[in-house]
Amino acid sequence: MEARTSTISRRRLWAARVAVVLILVGAVWFTLRYRDRFSEWARFGYPAIFLISALTNATLILPLPGLAVTTLAGGMFNPWIVGVVAGLGQAVGELSGYLAGYSGQTLAEELPRYSQIARWMRRYGPAVIFLLALVPNPLFDVAGIVAGSTRMPLLLFFIPCAMGKILKNWIAAWAGFYGIELLQRWFGG
Repeated sequence: MEARTSTISRRRLWAARVAVVLILVGAVWFTLRYRDRFSEWARFGYPAIFLISALTNATLILPLPGLAVTTLAGGMFNPWIVGVVAGLGQAVGELSGYLAGYSGQTLAEELPRYSQIARWMRRYGPAVIFLLALVPNPLFDVAGIVAGSTRMPLLLFFIPCAMGKILKNWIAAWAGFYGIELLQRWFGG
């Protein structure tokens, strides 16, 4: 039974990876195809990036493609500002997990990898939050819930979370900036 569960977990992980790649490829295609219409959307600019980033990270356990939005926005706006705005939005969105754990309305101990993350959190605290926020992974929701359930002070959660998310979003925004420029050169756009 355990081998079957492991096989299903691996399949889900590969399916998630393929979905992320397809979303990013689709986002780049969409950007190239409709770039001329982005000027109409630009009036919403940075506040829209913040809101979308917050909303895509406010979901618990279910990942939404917020980083794809950052990559697209990096091709349209200043990548430095996009990274900061998207990173702060994502950090605000992650407060949903922290607050769920803090309020005790979730059975945190039943979450996947809870005990492992709880050990890391007790030992390294904010460093774990920073590293998990920096790397795109589904464990961050669990880390936010664990941080809340272990009563980590809010600022010790939020500041490293925001720093990791900003750095990750700078990378995505610059990838969008240079990726779109490169694709335009290749395809004569």
